[in-house]
Amino acid sequence: METSMIWGNLAVQDIKRTKSFYEQLGFKINGYDELANLVSFKFGDNQFIINFFNADRLAASMNGHVSSNEDGNEVIFSLAAESKAEVDQWAELAEPAGGTLQMRPKVDENGFYVCVFADPDGHKFNVVRMDEYI
Repeated sequence: METSMIWGNLAVQDIKRTKSFYEQLGFKINGYDELANLVSFKFGDNQFIINFFNADRLAASMNGHVSSNEDGNEVIFSLAAESKAEVDQWAELAEPAGGTLQMRPKVDENGFYVCVFADPDGHKFNVVRMDEYI
């Protein structure tokens, strides 16, 4: 069985803060409804959509609770970089926008140039330059 589309839904504490963070990083907004407690962004050339919902709203729609990012990682999204300089730029943008730099740019054990940042709610992204795959 195949699906025509896939997207992600993540819980956040403050929709306005999340909107500001991702706009400062340059992502294209897909939708915003403050009353519905939702902001949505498109990521990458294939325009993968991540919807960010107020945590209480998302928990209610799942008929359960949302996990905390304080104890671990729920998921890590990977962003492809065009160059090492682009990886460095992502690392420089994350903190001033309100996120945290989890790992400064470096060459990892696979020989890729990477950095890791988290948004204000702890959702993690690694930015990777993979010369051998591009």
